[in-house]
Amino acid sequence: MKSTTLLRMLAAPCLISAVNLAVSPTFAQPAPLLTQPSAAGAALSYADLVDLSDAASLVANVRIRNIIILKAEQAGTVPAGHKRLFLEGDVTGLIRGDAGIAPIVSWLYDAPLDARGKLPKLKKAQVILFARPGDRPSQIQLVAPDAQIAANPAQMERVKGIASSLLAPDAPPRILGLGDAFHVAGTVAGEGETQIFLRTQAGEPVSLSILRRPGQQPRWAVALGEIVDEAARPPVPGSLLWYRLACTLPPALPARAVRTLAIQDAEAARADYAVVLAALGACGRTRLQA
Repeated sequence: MKSTTLLRMLAAPCLISAVNLAVSPTFAQPAPLLTQPSAAGAALSYADLVDLSDAASLVANVRIRNIIILKAEQAGTVPAGHKRLFLEGDVTGLIRGDAGIAPIVSWLYDAPLDARGKLPKLKKAQVILFARPGDRPSQIQLVAPDAQIAANPAQMERVKGIASSLLAPDAPPRILGLGDAFHVAGTVAGEGETQIFLRTQAGEPVSLSILRRPGQQPRWAVALGEIVDEAARPPVPGSLLWYRLACTLPPALPARAVRTLAIQDAEAARADYAVVLAALGACGRTRLQA
């Protein structure tokens, strides 16, 4: 499609209105889920990519074919240091999207300007888009201002792996927070066991167990089921289960989680929970949550 044709599309009332926001709901930029747009995506962590992938019903590899810089009256509110672009591209690969995707798609993107106020070179660039469907088959909407990242083989493999993990039948559930904690002291000093239940989106059972033995380092595990057995282990760092825990669990046990425990048992449960957090380490998210 020629640029003149794209301009006619933008001028059509169904797409752009000169009144108020100036952008149709189909293309409207989402309320900033995250406030640090990333031009290339090279510095995005595992947690960042899961954030984007989890929010998107469409993840696609696209080659940009046409670019139009929107005028101020068309663009609406644009973050400082950015230009709003109308982009059109050829879909070269669908990573996630049960309903499929049109071979050519169009979307809005707030491109960051460099120190000289210049736009990045996007024509013919290969990008990964994290999006949701628009009102028409060929229209999509990015799930966040930085949901367009540069595509390269390594990044593609990372995103494909994350998509597979999210869609797997045994994918760990989304964690909403902490439930009740219980602690049982052992028969000798320094011995005890804590179990902490987690609240999940669909009510699936998930729990943490921490075991202490005299003269040994505390051992802990996460169970995805009603029963904690010998097979339960800590999550592998950089896995989806690790992400669910490291990026969701609060920094301390809330008072309601230990409300039924004696003071000494509550203190032990808090100390055991701290063991879990230390073992998980930092989430590694670099995108600021709104």
